[in-house]
Amino acid sequence: MRHVISVLLQNEVGALTRMTGMFSSRGYNIESLNVAPTDDPVVSRVTVVITGSDSAIAQVNTQLAKLVDVLNIHDMTIGAHFERELAIVKLRLQTGGYEKVLTMADKFGAEILDDSQVSCTVQLTGRPAEVAQFSDAAAGIGELAAVARSGSVAVSKGEVTLSSFARHHRLTG
Repeated sequence: MRHVISVLLQNEVGALTRMTGMFSSRGYNIESLNVAPTDDPVVSRVTVVITGSDSAIAQVNTQLAKLVDVLNIHDMTIGAHFERELAIVKLRLQTGGYEKVLTMADKFGAEILDDSQVSCTVQLTGRPAEVAQFSDAAAGIGELAAVARSGSVAVSKGEVTLSSFARHHRLTG
């Protein structure tokens, strides 16, 4: 099963390396990794997407909790959550291709960043499956010159936050 795990991590040299090293040492491939600052300058939020059985991911989360740099963990997949990804796609277009790009952008709710008739850059924010469909559709219109995807970011639905989750689910380790 695919798991989206949010981690609050101390923002210091080597912390991310120690965390990702734990995944590789246990044979897990990270499908998506997103790291960004939080409102606290000493804490980063890391969103990791990995695939494994529920029991295997529970073991990974237990091992993550033992890392000194990890402040909190929340497997978003165990509850309702929002997950989004950003994609920026640059296309080389043939004659008539720009009109197809306009139609595709309208269909997906994408934004055109660069509207040249020969080279066009389009941005989409959506669920990972929508982003994949968007990239496939773009490849059918023109030559993909560049595809940049942010990787997943996620937040739980409702009042639960990563910080409030910590008060009810203490880290072990």
